[in-house]
Amino acid sequence: MVKGRQSRLGHRKPSRGSSWPVMLTLLATCSFLILILLALPILSNSNANSSGRLIIKPNDLNSIALNTTTHISEAEYDQLGERWVEIISWEPRIFLYHNFLTKEECEHLINIAKPNMRKSTVIESETGMSIESRVRTSSGTFLARGRDKIVRNIENRIADFTFIPVDNGEELQVLHYQVGEKYVPHHDYFMDDINTANGGDRIATMLMYLSDVEEGGETVFPDAKGNFSSMPGWNELSVCGKKGLSIKPKMRNALLFWSIKPDATYDPLSLHG
Repeated sequence: MVKGRQSRLGHRKPSRGSSWPVMLTLLATCSFLILILLALPILSNSNANSSGRLIIKPNDLNSIALNTTTHISEAEYDQLGERWVEIISWEPRIFLYHNFLTKEECEHLINIAKPNMRKSTVIESETGMSIESRVRTSSGTFLARGRDKIVRNIENRIADFTFIPVDNGEELQVLHYQVGEKYVPHHDYFMDDINTANGGDRIATMLMYLSDVEEGGETVFPDAKGNFSSMPGWNELSVCGKKGLSIKPKMRNALLFWSIKPDATYDPLSLHG
């Protein structure tokens, strides 16, 4: 079951320089239980290069760790093109997949979306009608599920990383934020009968960043728990970015956050904008 095409999906603060995020929102209409098995890295000669530094193999479970636990820098990961997962927060649950997309995939998604970009809308909770609103000022379009080989590969990769089948997800939506455009903080779950009946609640959202920006454009979680002002890079954030836990857009990265807790209750801390 799929949400309406005008569903509430954008998640960006005002930015300098245009940016292109794309997301897949995942649906479920029943209770669920997720068991996550985390494996500690096992250091061996086979995982180290000639200088003795640890090299994480692509798609290895051992790569599910903060980069601070390894002996290779983020820049080196990017140069190698390795995919690795950074745990951003547990309240709410947020994970950042570095190098999730290739540069070619980012460019392909932008190119096929451009001809059909339209003003973004929101769904009015009382009537279910799609309307334009100043709370969401981006433009966007949806890509038909399985539209081409590249889109299918990305959809399958999302399913592999989230353990949620492709059939439980909405179509990919490409969003374009120009300078000063935004989407005010909101939840991706629904509190009204109309949206809830139209496919069920969204349990998780994945944002994929298709471009870099000069400044701003952060995805912000204002109610997330933590002392964020002490985190590295705090002074580099925009004014809006300093209003909570912020993730800066970086081309090829993907951000996964959960709107529903493992006990199937709403997570109010997943408020984002």
